[in-house]
Amino acid sequence: MFSSMELMLIVLVTLLVIGPERLPETLRTLGLWVGRLSRSFTAMKVEIEQEIGMDDVRRQLHNESVMAQMNQMEDEIKNSIEAPVMQKPPITPAAAGAAKQLVEKEATSEEVAEKTASSTQTDSPKTAITGGDAEHHSPKTSS
Repeated sequence: MFSSMELMLIVLVTLLVIGPERLPETLRTLGLWVGRLSRSFTAMKVEIEQEIGMDDVRRQLHNESVMAQMNQMEDEIKNSIEAPVMQKPPITPAAAGAAKQLVEKEATSEEVAEKTASSTQTDSPKTAITGGDAEHHSPKTSS
């Protein structure tokens, strides 16, 4: 608030204005007034806090902070119990080459499957309607 030089200047001016004879009495009176002001401000503060229900507000804020801490602890416990999510492993050059070969094999197996499906289709109307999945039954003969 005040630097040491400012305080020394105030004390020097007060000593010159009041004089050394009345200085102790003046300081005592000043101390009493500062004490009274402090007590009155404290009393006003307490009265205002009682009127607005500050105790209830403090209690509610404390309860909310405790609940927030409990929720945070609950979330941490749930996260530690649940299995961690598996992440994809990083792709290395060797893995990239293996993946490319797998894709090429799948492409060639699809081509072979298409050729096989097209060669097994017949021109009969029954197989054209069912998409080549018609069952062929031999006629039953009774004996």
